[in-house]
Amino acid sequence: MNMLKPEDIQKVKGLGFLRDKTTEDCFNARVITRNGKITSDEAIRIAEAAKRFGKGEVAMTTRMTIEIQGIPYANIEPLRAFLAEGGLETGGTGPKVRPVVSCKGTTCVFGLIDTFALSAEIHERFYKGYHDVKLPHKFKIGVGGCPNNCAKPDLNDLGIVGQRVIRVDADQCKSCKKCLVEAACPIHAATLTDEKITVDETCNHCGRCLSKCPFGVFENYTDGYRIYIGGRWGKKCARGRAIEPIFFNREEVLRFIEKSILFFKERGEAGERFADTIERIGFESVQKELLSDEILARKESILGV
Repeated sequence: MNMLKPEDIQKVKGLGFLRDKTTEDCFNARVITRNGKITSDEAIRIAEAAKRFGKGEVAMTTRMTIEIQGIPYANIEPLRAFLAEGGLETGGTGPKVRPVVSCKGTTCVFGLIDTFALSAEIHERFYKGYHDVKLPHKFKIGVGGCPNNCAKPDLNDLGIVGQRVIRVDADQCKSCKKCLVEAACPIHAATLTDEKITVDETCNHCGRCLSKCPFGVFENYTDGYRIYIGGRWGKKCARGRAIEPIFFNREEVLRFIEKSILFFKERGEAGERFADTIERIGFESVQKELLSDEILARKESILGV
C-alpha cells in the first residue's frame, strides 16, 4: 500500500473504490443499484466478482448500494470490467449527484407512486446524465412511496414523497355516529366537526381514508408528489422543507430536480451543502426561482457547454 500515491487513492475513490481501513492494500467497491434493486443475474455476478477479485464478502450501504469488500488495488480494473460485462458499474462518490435512494413503494401495500420507475429515470437523467458535472458538494436524492418515509426522503438534499390527494365530497356526508374515515385516519387529521367530516392542514395525504366512507365522501383522488429540499443527515442535520404546491405530473418533478441541481451549481459555494445554500439565500427566494423556468434558460452557461 505504501507504493500507492495519494493521487492514485483519490482517483479510484472517484470510481467508487474506498480504502478498507482493516487492510494494508485493499478497497471496497460501491456497485450502483440504480433504484435500490438488482436482478438475480446481477446478484450472481456481484457474488462472483466478490469471490474472484475481493475476499468473498458483500455489504449493504445505508443508501441502498452494494459494496464488494477487500479488493486489492491491482484487481480494481479487472473487477470493473467483469461487472461491466453484466451491465453493472461502480461509483457514487465525490461532489456530484449521488446515486438515488428508493423505497420499494412500487410493490409495497402503502406505496402511492411507482418509486422504482421514477428512481430509475432519475438515475439515468441525473446520476448518469450529470455525472461529469462538479457541484459545490454532494447532492443526494431520495424517493419514498408514501408519507411513512421509510427511505427518509426529507433528509436528502432533495426528497420526493408519494401523495394521494383526496377530493372530499362533504355534501355526501351523512354525519354518522361512528365515522369510518375518522377511525381510519392514522394521524387524526379527519374529524367530525359540527356533524360534518373535515380534514385539517395536518393531513399528509397518505390515502388511508380512501373508500372508507360508504357514502362516497372519500372516493375521488389524484396521486401526486411532494418535494422537499435542503435535507441532510450526518455531522450536521437538517430536515428538508416542503415545496408548495404538490406536483401531479412526473415530468414536472424531473424538471424541478434539474432546476435544483442547476441552482446548486450556480449559486452554491464550494464546500457547502444544498441546505447551507438555501439557508444563506432564504427558502422563499429559492422556492420562487425553482418554481419558475428561468434557470433552464441559463443551463448551457451554468454547465459551461
